Amino acid sequence: MGPFRGKAAVIVIGLVSALVAGCRQGVRTVPAAPPSPSGPAAAKAEPAPLPAETEATLARMGYTVQAGAFAVLDNARALAAALAADGLDAFYFPTESGLFKVRFGNFPSREAALAEARKLKEAGRIGEFFVVGPADYAVFRPGPSGPAAGKPLPAGADIRDRLVATAESFIGVDYAWGGTTTRSGFDCSGLVLAVYQLNGLAMPRSVRDQFRAGTPVARDRLKKGDLVFFSASPGGALSHVGIYAGEGAFIHAPGQGKQVRRESLAGAYFKSHYVGGRLYLK
Repeated sequence: MGPFRGKAAVIVIGLVSALVAGCRQGVRTVPAAPPSPSGPAAAKAEPAPLPAETEATLARMGYTVQAGAFAVLDNARALAAALAADGLDAFYFPTESGLFKVRFGNFPSREAALAEARKLKEAGRIGEFFVVGPADYAVFRPGPSGPAAGKPLPAGADIRDRLVATAESFIGVDYAWGGTTTRSGFDCSGLVLAVYQLNGLAMPRSVRDQFRAGTPVARDRLKKGDLVFFSASPGGALSHVGIYAGEGAFIHAPGQGKQVRRESLAGAYFKSHYVGGRLYLK
């Protein structure tokens, strides 16, 4: 290899490494796994069951708050970042209408969610809001992007298909943690959290905790919805995560200023920096 070709290779590796060096390892969470409902309201609060052959290894989401409907992505991002600065797990997501909305928190009861939301509204932090409960995750609509844009999945669609369809709805979105705050920058683990929570599963916040929460799965046994993890340097610490979409592809937020996209695990960079896969559905 000549000197010029060697320098070019170093430059390419450096540029690609920059794409996956930004996932943060620690953001506070406020969640508590919701208690099992009891009494007359139990039937209403019980989430729809997963298909018989599917068992989730993650806790179900409790009650979360949805606020805002923004035509401008930066406004949704700024609200999510401000709420996260207060210690709330918050994320923004696209809807079939083309607007961006924000959800935050994982509360053990509707009353706890309402109390937090009312406090924030009185302080002028959020406007109108509503509480999403465990039973509300039974119906799923993908966002404005992706092959299933604007079309609800069949009622019997597998949860894995739903996870991938949700991830596809983010394709083309500039997924960053938020504006010009100290938390600015892209957030691969935030995208994963959003995809899972929109489907009612309480995924941990950081790359490290997401890795620890899963069950190891061999690369040749990956299924849709599993997570794939990477390091910035071969053999190095975890730095990046994506959602496996089937047929050797995954969806991820690739770097600051970059849009969510689909990539191939067979690509030279991802192949050499691959750490392992984790499953959360059995």
